[in-house]
Amino acid sequence: MTRLCDAFLSFVVILILLPLLAPISILLLCTGEGKVFYRQERVGREKKPFKLLKFATMLENSPNLPGGDITSGNDPRVLPVGKFLRKTKINELPQLLNIFLGDISIVGPRPLTPRNFYYYDNETQDAISKIKPGLTGVGSIVFRDEESIISNSSKSPEACYKEDITPYKGELEKWFYKNQSLYLYFSLIFLTGWVVFFPKSRIVWNVFSSLPTPPEKIIN
Repeated sequence: MTRLCDAFLSFVVILILLPLLAPISILLLCTGEGKVFYRQERVGREKKPFKLLKFATMLENSPNLPGGDITSGNDPRVLPVGKFLRKTKINELPQLLNIFLGDISIVGPRPLTPRNFYYYDNETQDAISKIKPGLTGVGSIVFRDEESIISNSSKSPEACYKEDITPYKGELEKWFYKNQSLYLYFSLIFLTGWVVFFPKSRIVWNVFSSLPTPPEKIIN
């Protein structure tokens, strides 16, 4: 059922957003490195790799520069236009095509790079790999400002992601795996829109009282 919802909703949203996507594509062609899209290998369902599509917001060689797969709030690899696109999450919109093609769902764990996937323990890896990754999800909502968490940490970006972010995000993704339903699917879509307009909101914990307790040093 969620696959049918994914295909229908992604098609409708693509049609609606075409007037927005076209100007952004032209803007990216005229700035930065002249690239519109960035395709990156991610881990999909059953650990099968696929290419995730995004607007090109960073230097093309970013994965091989300091920081690797992890982006901090003031990352020098991010292009000028890219800062706005990342802050508003507009850079994620090309993933609607990934959804329509069935690579990912609208709702699910964020699709991880192979390197970041193996930061999780075996139990979390197994749970994540049994379901399709998603454009949004409980982990994405809670860690919507992940880049700021990393940039404000006294640790290196890799250490902060691995030691501080991954453990709790893993608990959230396991919670999602155990509680999958159409109600949860549509609730998380609504909550994603809500936190775009109210980024400081803690509504997700009010709606889902059974969520794992957040560590105060990460979510405050």
